[in-house]
Amino acid sequence: MLDVSENINWDLLVNNYQGKLILGVEVKSKINTSSARGVQVRHNILIDNPIQKIPFFLMVFPDRFYLCTNPEIYSSQIERIYSIDTLSVLKPYFERAGIIPGKIRGDSFELLVASWLSDVINSEQLPEEFDESQRWLIDSGLYVAISGGNLKYGAIE
Repeated sequence: MLDVSENINWDLLVNNYQGKLILGVEVKSKINTSSARGVQVRHNILIDNPIQKIPFFLMVFPDRFYLCTNPEIYSSQIERIYSIDTLSVLKPYFERAGIIPGKIRGDSFELLVASWLSDVINSEQLPEEFDESQRWLIDSGLYVAISGGNLKYGAIE
């Protein structure tokens, strides 16, 4: 599991329906990133902090999502990292907001991601009803883990 500080200022946090911290989310507006960049950001956030366990870490960029599942902070090994095309997931949200993915910045992008994440948390869809663009939610176990949970903005945990 990922080691997380109680004093990290996360962009978004998700607790499961029992109130247990499940997901830490960092939202960045940089484009043309790599999974190595996602891992580096995670490492930079966590390296100097006291620890607490969290099973999922999601880095969101306008062009890619990087989901780390059960990573260990002091290891270069990550149990699993999913690399997902952001547009395949967030296209309806960008369209509703009238924003081009490469032009979105800061708080606007964070709110857009929070809107999507809130929809996932509160979805009543069965796992088999998800389209291919969001299959990673099921395969990673994230959907089941956050279903019925709650979302915190700009949270310090």
